[in-house]
Amino acid sequence: MAQTGADREPDPSGPIELRVLTGPNLYFPRPAVKLTLDASGVLAADPARVVAWQRALRVREPTVGLPRSPARAVAAAELAAAVVRRAAGRLRTRVAAVGRPGDDDTVVVAYPFRHRRTAELFGAAVAEVFAAVTLRDEDPGHALDQVRPALAGHDPGETIAPLRPSIPVVAVTGTNGKTTTTRLIAHLVKAGGRIPGWSSTDGIVIDGVEVESGDWSGPGGAARVLADPSVQVAVTETARGGILLRGVGTSVNDVSVVTNISADHLGLLGVHTLDQLAEVKSVIVRITKPSGWTVLNADDPLVRAMRSVSRAKPWFFSPDRDNPYLDDALEAGGRAITVIDGQIVILGRGHDPTDVIALADVPLTMAGASRVNTANALAATAAAIAIGVPLPAVREGLRTFTTGAAHNAGRLNVYRLGGRAVVLDLAHNEASLESLLAVARALTLPGGELAVVLGTAGDRPDEAIHAMGAIAGRSADRLLVAGRTKYTRGRQAGEMEAIWRAGAAEAGVVDVTESADELSGLVAALDAAVPLPDGSVVAVCALEQRAELVAEIERRGGGEMSPDEVAERVRAAAAG
Repeated sequence: MAQTGADREPDPSGPIELRVLTGPNLYFPRPAVKLTLDASGVLAADPARVVAWQRALRVREPTVGLPRSPARAVAAAELAAAVVRRAAGRLRTRVAAVGRPGDDDTVVVAYPFRHRRTAELFGAAVAEVFAAVTLRDEDPGHALDQVRPALAGHDPGETIAPLRPSIPVVAVTGTNGKTTTTRLIAHLVKAGGRIPGWSSTDGIVIDGVEVESGDWSGPGGAARVLADPSVQVAVTETARGGILLRGVGTSVNDVSVVTNISADHLGLLGVHTLDQLAEVKSVIVRITKPSGWTVLNADDPLVRAMRSVSRAKPWFFSPDRDNPYLDDALEAGGRAITVIDGQIVILGRGHDPTDVIALADVPLTMAGASRVNTANALAATAAAIAIGVPLPAVREGLRTFTTGAAHNAGRLNVYRLGGRAVVLDLAHNEASLESLLAVARALTLPGGELAVVLGTAGDRPDEAIHAMGAIAGRSADRLLVAGRTKYTRGRQAGEMEAIWRAGAAEAGVVDVTESADELSGLVAALDAAVPLPDGSVVAVCALEQRAELVAEIERRGGGEMSPDEVAERVRAAAAG
């Protein structure tokens, strides 16, 4: 359905893209069509011409601005929205419209719909009117007169309606920690005696059994979980791409969880700033039932602000009891969850604090060494209780969920290899890399060193790759950069390595070893001419070769650390 610049011939009369969003989305809490239109005519036009178009199309609160200015981009968006409204009027109906400036001389306009074929034909008609007026300077009235004939006698097509779940749904989003939090919530639900189904970037799991592999963090994953009659609670990871490309998979949720907002995938799909990314992620909060809960990170100002877009009750989480914003949730009739004197504690206005469990008894937190996983555990605990999991079951679930591959594959998995440790993690952006390095340092014993095998996907901006090089350079005693074999995303051989090196140099590190891939990077770290001393840690950004990395560790006689071993090593390192 959607067209892109790579697969369409230039057609100034047609939409650059016509995308059907089948669920709640960035523009509306129901299915909508997103049109991307050529706005070059409006952006370059004389101000008097723009005013004439605005008057003819009865633009609300018109802005004109200078040619190619930000104000003119807003004017183009307003004009496109007005075309949608006037075109609907020709069909004797009313249609809401939202217009926004786009990228590369484009404008985006969105409108809700019910019938797919009607929505597509109407979108094509809107694109023709917009082009006729702004590119060919045709009379707006005459151009609009062509809308009704264009849709005459058409088949309206299938009715599109988002899934309205009959079971409780917990929707999880954010930049980092989504998959871990999703997995833990499902584990807590199961501990409470109900059958969970969860979808994430790592697949679909029903009652602990993987039924689909791969990335299912879009609406298809939610649909697959809700289609299983055995599932009693659905836990859905909801990624940025799915929201932007297809919309959210359910019309509502009972609990929404937002872990954090940090730089990732910026510059893609029209999202260039953290504020824009936060707006996309807030879609799941907007559709939380008024009777439900929004579980929000109180340490992140962009996440905290999402409280204002939902009628659900707020539940703030933070590992820091002194976070002043926890009280905001309580004053709004909500709850908070934090850590006090080593205990996870629930706070409520007018109630004594409720002790949940000692942080030391939650393996996911790695004896408190992982602040990120501590936050994930707080968020998951809040979501589970909000969805009705009894507190004793929550405690049991927190005790039995580990950082091992069985429960949380690819996320801070720790392996022993003689006196050294290896940590494998899907660290793919600045925030997740900092989390990996903090844990690796917490596992490094006195006299040991930290070796880092650095890597990420090629679709990250140069600035992000450079920043990761600097972050690793400041923390690592030995730095290796791993080439890509799968996720190059169009980058040339050696291109990313040069950016890594530049970032490391900014941190004062010029001795950087290059390896062909993650596995050869691990081998090089372990077999260095100057061996890593006992007590050392190798931290690997494991995006492509997790299975091969584990096999190499096992071939050398290593194995996964138990939660007790991890906690003991953290305590020994701290006592150092």
